[in-house]
Amino acid sequence: MRKILSVLITATALSACAGLHELSNDVSTYSLWPTDRKPTTYTFERLPSQEQNPQQMQLLEEAAHRAMESAGFKLAADPKAADISVNLGARVTAQEPSPFDNPFWWHGGLYSHRFYGRGFYRSGFGFHGAWPYDPPTYEREVAMLLRDRKTGQPLYEVRVTNDGYSSSINSLLTAMFEAGLKDFPNGGPNPRRVVTQIGSS
Repeated sequence: MRKILSVLITATALSACAGLHELSNDVSTYSLWPTDRKPTTYTFERLPSQEQNPQQMQLLEEAAHRAMESAGFKLAADPKAADISVNLGARVTAQEPSPFDNPFWWHGGLYSHRFYGRGFYRSGFGFHGAWPYDPPTYEREVAMLLRDRKTGQPLYEVRVTNDGYSSSINSLLTAMFEAGLKDFPNGGPNPRRVVTQIGSS
């Protein structure tokens, strides 16, 4: 019995470790990619506002590069000769819990009237006193836009989101961009769930 229990504990631990390296994403893609067009060369294109933060853009481009290669693209040695231009974006949005999410606020529940008043809830800090506090969650999002570099025509649009208790996104960027291009050049259905692996680096 002890041996069986040990095996079960080991299997559970391995399963938990595997889950920690997987990222579940909500992916939306919109495709105008011609059916007879093959992936060729690409270059990254930065908006003027993005040039104000070159280090962050470099991080985004390095993360997206792996996903582009997996989709069949090659980074052009000469940006002016590239077939496709790629715009990138990323953001993290805090989602504060609402006091009305607590079940005690509904149906005249425990203390619902006594504590419904000024000063009991302060945005950003949850319930005061001994009540349970749910920390804020964060929506993490990346976006990609692939365009014909010569004509400027948008050909493929990507939006990837996930959420969690951490606002950190840098270590997730590669997995998120890979999720966005996993079905390239196909579009929808939108949104759909795509699971990718988080790299160890």
